[in-house]
Amino acid sequence: MEVLESKKKAPPQKGPGPLRRALAFLVTLALVIGAVALVANRDKLDLDILRRWSSYRSLSRSDSGQTESFSYDGGNSSSFAALDGGLLVCSTTSIRLYSGNGTLSTDRTVSMEHPVLDSAAHAAVAYDAGGRDLFVYSGKEEVFSLSLKEGDSLLSARLNDSGSLVVTAQESGYKGTVTVYDSSYQAVMRIKLSSRFVSDAVLSPDGKSVALLTLGLDGSTFSSRVELYRLSRTAEDVEPDRICVLGNSVSLDLRWDSDGIWVLGDAALFIVGTDGALKGTYDHAGRYLKGYSLGGDGCAVLLLGKYRAGSTADLTVVDSTGAASAVQTLDEQVFSLSAAGKYIAVLSGGQLDIYDPSLELYRTLDTTQGARRVIQQSDGSTMLMNADTAHLYVPN
Repeated sequence: MEVLESKKKAPPQKGPGPLRRALAFLVTLALVIGAVALVANRDKLDLDILRRWSSYRSLSRSDSGQTESFSYDGGNSSSFAALDGGLLVCSTTSIRLYSGNGTLSTDRTVSMEHPVLDSAAHAAVAYDAGGRDLFVYSGKEEVFSLSLKEGDSLLSARLNDSGSLVVTAQESGYKGTVTVYDSSYQAVMRIKLSSRFVSDAVLSPDGKSVALLTLGLDGSTFSSRVELYRLSRTAEDVEPDRICVLGNSVSLDLRWDSDGIWVLGDAALFIVGTDGALKGTYDHAGRYLKGYSLGGDGCAVLLLGKYRAGSTADLTVVDSTGAASAVQTLDEQVFSLSAAGKYIAVLSGGQLDIYDPSLELYRTLDTTQGARRVIQQSDGSTMLMNADTAHLYVPN
């Protein structure tokens, strides 16, 4: 027997009621207003508080934001660098990496006379200035090592934020050699100079060029120069692509960021463009350089005093045009100065002050546990060290 299926007509669909439509409109309006407010006030929002909370939420901290101090093995000649929220310590006998709570994750025995550290976004290089050995650390492990042959010596080693490495060395028969390694630590370029001494070198942020700091005669005058080389050049191209003469200033430090090449001299700070032109100069005006940091975003921080002795000095922020964008006179002795990102840390005898680039006070820490050295990090957290202990300060 055949069974016939009956078909029922579906009831008509009802649209959303007035109340639901009103709620949907209010929610959409709130989201739009919130998005507009976020864009309009993005410079005023302290998003680094969220970054710090995410990075350090597992660490036990006091009400002031300080972690428990931990002991480290080092010495007066040790070099320090912040690495992913931890502390890398390079001494004459060891290289050790401590996490923010003091856990030792890396421990290598070395023999160095002049240990030096240079750090980038997520890596750091440790080397013996005047020696032969070099080590690169990323994450919590050693990722590359280099030992020069007998008779050669290291002058400097620097990383860029993508992990590429440039090494300046003294080799027999040359006044200076520079070797560039890519992020896999394969040598991709080598420059050997016989006419001028090379004291330092730094890679561009995109890793496509290298700048050499050289010393020698320009005609009959002794001068320092910044020489720019493209990494894509052929072996036949031996001359620099661009040259910027800096005069007879003795160079102390070097950095390359999106604003150009920052060269700190004993008498002036120079900013050189990627085209080799001098973008700006800030003259120390005969004042003594008591401290400095080239780690800030788009600025350098100098501590300049009229007298070599005494505690009074001008904390000066210099922008990428060579102009002093902010100046504040300090009357207390400054033990340590460090800048990273948009933060400037000044450690004095009584407290730690953290400023923004306009020298507006961001945070103050009154109890520093006897710290004499500070390393500012780009998320606003700060590592403080004394003779044999260290601790992390995480602003709330």
